[in-house]
Amino acid sequence: MKNNDWKDRLNIVYSTNPNFSYETIEEEANETLLKNQQKLRVSIEKKGRGGKTVTLVKGFVGTDNDLKALSKLLKTKCGVGGSVKDTEIIIQGDFKQRLVDLLKAEGYTQTK
Repeated sequence: MKNNDWKDRLNIVYSTNPNFSYETIEEEANETLLKNQQKLRVSIEKKGRGGKTVTLVKGFVGTDNDLKALSKLLKTKCGVGGSVKDTEIIIQGDFKQRLVDLLKAEGYTQTK
């Protein structure tokens, strides 16, 4: 049976063409690189965050699920909150050296 989910067709204009068939463009899934091939960069940022210090982990190449799993691991090990935005992991607080040590222990050898 044909998948006819209306949510996939939001913001599509009605067509009177009887031969029209709506086709979705499927995005390519990014494959996650191996841990030793990931070039992660850990930095501290304070600007635009109301004076609060956060630690950013940038450079992860892979699927969103793997990025969220890594984020959850880091947040759990540090005992703090955080989030994932635009392929960046945001950890609340100043945990730069601790995150570098944790990432290297997990197998991300090219972490700075």
